[in-house]
Amino acid sequence: MPATKAREACALPLSKNALTVLERRYLRRDANGECLETPEDMFRRVARTIAQAETAFKKGLDPAQLEEDFYRIMTSLEFLPNSPTLMNAGRELGQLSACFVLPIEDSMESIFGAIRDTALIHKSGGGTGFSFSNIRPANDLVQSTTGVSSGPLSFMRVFDVATETIKQGGTRRGANMGIMRVDHPDIMDFIMCKKDQTVLTNFNISVGMTEAFMEAVEKGLEYDIINPRDGKVVKKLSAPKVFEHIVEMAWTNGEPGIIFLDRMNRDNPTPHIGEIESTNPCGEQPLLPYESCNLGSINLATMVADGDVNWEKLEQCVRLSSRFLDNVIQVNKYPLPAIEEMTQANRKVGLGVMGWADMLIMLGVAYNSAEAAELGGRVMKFITEKSREMSFELAEERGEFPNFQGSIFDKKGARKLRNATSTTIAPTGTISILASSSSGIEPLFAVSYVRQVLDNDILVEVHPLFEQVARERGFYSAELMKKIAEHGTIVDLLEIPEDVRQIFVTAHDITPEDHIRMQSAFQRYTDNAVSKTVNFCNDATREDVDKVYRLAYREGCKGVTIYRDGSRDIQVLSVGKKEEQPSAVIPMESKKQGRKRDRPRTLTGATYQMETGCGPLYVTINEDTSGLFEVFTTMGKAGGCAASQCEAIGRLVSLAWRSGVQARQAIKQLIGITCHKPAGFGANRVTSCADAVAKAIQLHMVPDGEAPTQFVGSGGACPECGGPVEHEGGCCVCHSCGYSECA
Repeated sequence: MPATKAREACALPLSKNALTVLERRYLRRDANGECLETPEDMFRRVARTIAQAETAFKKGLDPAQLEEDFYRIMTSLEFLPNSPTLMNAGRELGQLSACFVLPIEDSMESIFGAIRDTALIHKSGGGTGFSFSNIRPANDLVQSTTGVSSGPLSFMRVFDVATETIKQGGTRRGANMGIMRVDHPDIMDFIMCKKDQTVLTNFNISVGMTEAFMEAVEKGLEYDIINPRDGKVVKKLSAPKVFEHIVEMAWTNGEPGIIFLDRMNRDNPTPHIGEIESTNPCGEQPLLPYESCNLGSINLATMVADGDVNWEKLEQCVRLSSRFLDNVIQVNKYPLPAIEEMTQANRKVGLGVMGWADMLIMLGVAYNSAEAAELGGRVMKFITEKSREMSFELAEERGEFPNFQGSIFDKKGARKLRNATSTTIAPTGTISILASSSSGIEPLFAVSYVRQVLDNDILVEVHPLFEQVARERGFYSAELMKKIAEHGTIVDLLEIPEDVRQIFVTAHDITPEDHIRMQSAFQRYTDNAVSKTVNFCNDATREDVDKVYRLAYREGCKGVTIYRDGSRDIQVLSVGKKEEQPSAVIPMESKKQGRKRDRPRTLTGATYQMETGCGPLYVTINEDTSGLFEVFTTMGKAGGCAASQCEAIGRLVSLAWRSGVQARQAIKQLIGITCHKPAGFGANRVTSCADAVAKAIQLHMVPDGEAPTQFVGSGGACPECGGPVEHEGGCCVCHSCGYSECA
């Protein structure tokens, strides 16, 4: 049925935003793009498919009754599985897992075999993690050819290009995690590899820290660098200096993140099967080679009653969702036989949460309080205990996971488990939009923010719990909501009651230490890892980042990702900025007046070659004595729609300039417009011909060395809808359309 009819037919408690995301990304469509199902149909399709797993077991429950139970917890938004399950259950593709890890050994056969496997996984809708630590360093000996190795970074670029080429299952774009051990000879090149943000755009990268390295950092010592080809120590490096470079790059643009490999392997439930070397793209799921994991999240905002956590309801939801996730393993269609074998052998599931910030608000607890961290640990301990109890029961019904013998659980008198792991805190960017909840265990991104900015109009979005409180307490007004959106915080707005200001804190109101303490509280009772972003204000120092990385290690986290506001590209839309970023870097043309100027016979200017998806675009910008006067465009391929549209853009921009409009206003209107390629083309990541014109103007206006080399990307405007992108859960998510950089 058409999208509008699907929306009209929906009787579920879904917001307008949730319906938009469902229509764009989840509901089945025909060849013309028309929706073939309603949201109710989608949830029914998923519930029926997952419940059918019961028929494979002698002691299975009644599939018809279980279908109703699964349907209820999803449509009431109490629990939602990861996106591939919602998209693909009951459909031909049938690939239901979100994340995979593939091995890469030190041979061409292994490397290019992994690239082939990556293509199949991305085509099916999954994300992939790799460790490049086993590849010999650049310029190392290759005995078979008597030549030298090109090193792991060269092969990372091959993986990146392959990912760029694949349109992932028609619904999700490819995402990768690249990890390198801190004792690899190429570690410094790896740390710096994303200094140029136009390379490896389909990778998140993290440095795999070891205990030996962290101890050397603390003591100011050198540590061993080991060639993976033969395991020999080749040199020593200063641990504090390497750590300083990691901090510098993270401060600069948010990468690399860090993971603590020894800590992950201490919690590896099946060490007899292999060593954990990598995680999925957002870092919350440590996996053995060829493992996959199936994730789902409980909406804690639905688990509050009478001013307290509804523990009975939470237990029921944990039990039912744990069975759901084990059933997913049973009905899943795996992209590779090796993945099916390893996943079935360990049967890892990852039950997590979303709506944590909402729960705290409903309970009247400030996110940045000791009470909140204590409650977080208590909630997660309860969830892990109840999910493990369910795994014990499922083992009695269906049998333990095949690799149980020899696992850390295989002790005399111990009960057998169905699942090697039960809990994970994953980023819930898109499914939290469906549930209208806060993401994962993140604080609120904003209380009120601008959804869209036009010259004479703004659309203000207000958090529903805050709007409810504001109306009940009598301080709601449209003007105040707009003021909050522009100000970015309510902590110092005295017209709002103090108790409300304390409860509705946002990601930038709390200290980085508060972020880590909350992550640590959940990590203590989580089988796998916790995906979370530590948000910094733009004026945070390198010392602040250093402090958080050290604190994450001391507090028992398995890894950490940070983001300093505005550090990654120009943020076209963000909370708390009245003026657009281009205005901050593009100078005013002081001689321009509000009257149309005549064209002189001779003008001077420059021509810029911009790479676009339609081919090279040559943008010529001319000036007179008053400032920018006109722009001409020439498409490398003559004729066609692109060339004519570029000519039209040039004529309109020229008319605006001749009539007194500032150059930066043209940039504001054109920059970030996207055609069909989120990652962008060329050195400036051009996302459309209009975007190319804007970036050429910006290059022309800002002196050499001062203009940024990248513009709109993660951390700024969404490349699909132009909405604000939020850094949360180790990923970049647009809450307007559900776009995720990690999916």
